[in-house]
Amino acid sequence: METIFSKEIQAGLDQARLESLKRSSRLRVDVDGQIFPVLRMWKTGFAMEADTPALRGFIDLYDGSVHLFQCLIVTSDDEEGERRYEFKRATAVSQKPAVDFEIEDDAPVGLIEDAR
Repeated sequence: METIFSKEIQAGLDQARLESLKRSSRLRVDVDGQIFPVLRMWKTGFAMEADTPALRGFIDLYDGSVHLFQCLIVTSDDEEGERRYEFKRATAVSQKPAVDFEIEDDAPVGLIEDAR
């Protein structure tokens, strides 16, 4: 069953849906010092409001103050007040540097020297 609304009512419903997404999402994009809110994110991309500037290239994706990903993005499409972006590359940000050797399970935590 499909319900058909007038254009004014549909526009109001779409606006209310976008406002709800903005309030509930902590995700944001940082591009050259400019910060834009992300409405929602999925495995291969994310969506922002359609009136935000068109983005392309290298961005940083945050959840609150936590840096999640460094991404290379392209614009996918505009639909229902949203601009969708697809990841060409999304690299998770690590809190510690990468190691170039295997860490053994029984490796000592530190060096204990005999101070006698």
